[in-house]
Amino acid sequence: MILPAALKPGDRIRIVAPARKISLSELEPSLNLIESWGFEAFYTEDLFAEENQFAGSDEIRSRDLQAALDDPDCRAILCARGGYGCVRIVDRLNFEAFSQNPKWLIGYSDITVFHSTLHNLGFSSLHATMPGDIPKNTEQSKSSLKKALCGEAYSIKAPSHPFNKAGLVKAPIVGGNISMLYSLLGSPEKLDLKGKILFLEDLDEYLYHVDRMLFNIKRNGYLKEAAGIIIGSLSDMNDNRIPFGENAEEILHRHFQDLEIPIAFKIPAGHLSDNQTLIFGLEAELSVDSRETIIRFSHEQSGAGAAR
Repeated sequence: MILPAALKPGDRIRIVAPARKISLSELEPSLNLIESWGFEAFYTEDLFAEENQFAGSDEIRSRDLQAALDDPDCRAILCARGGYGCVRIVDRLNFEAFSQNPKWLIGYSDITVFHSTLHNLGFSSLHATMPGDIPKNTEQSKSSLKKALCGEAYSIKAPSHPFNKAGLVKAPIVGGNISMLYSLLGSPEKLDLKGKILFLEDLDEYLYHVDRMLFNIKRNGYLKEAAGIIIGSLSDMNDNRIPFGENAEEILHRHFQDLEIPIAFKIPAGHLSDNQTLIFGLEAELSVDSRETIIRFSHEQSGAGAAR
């Protein structure tokens, strides 16, 4: 797995909008944050294009993202927000120039499409907050992103949870939004979970559909060789007039309870203010015990290549 190089003062972070649209006023807090970290924030006018809910047409969004992937002066690509739209443009993208000059891709939710694409190409990426969320993010959310970008070691901690399964494992973390992973099954972006820690989170889904997605994921053999599972936020879930009978955590617990691997719930990552950064593809240490869960990240490890 290749890690893009750690950022240095003055490096460029290019902002793109591959899914929902964003305005300059929504973007400004993240521009200030990037500059306070000593980096250059860069974007083109395509960032503010509009077509219904999208940040412009599929052609405009793919063109701007392709330019960022190809940009030799760009050290990180920050996706403005999720929503929906990435799967509409992923087949238009070419990663040849990116492969010669890798850079960090940052985002979550709908950006799961690109995380999965890069992982299957052998590149690490950052599941992290985006400009649309910066004003409401915790300091830990923002500082974990800076540490990941700058190559610093850091940890994510969560209290114990009754559905956790104790254990210790060192393995790469992959995954993202449940709905997106479900939609990618059978496509080139489907992930191979052998020996990896699966991260899952979601927002605004019906409980019965969460159950249906998990059945499909299991029936596809997705979980058979996973090394561990971590569950982030499961926010603002919906129910029908006749209750489903389980909440989202209970649904996931039922599907995972027979797995003999470390499992941790309520990790601070996903659709919440404390959306701390996960380094996808990099070997992490997952420790789950009766007191707490700790996920440790360090760029200084054998077997991880770095490119600049």
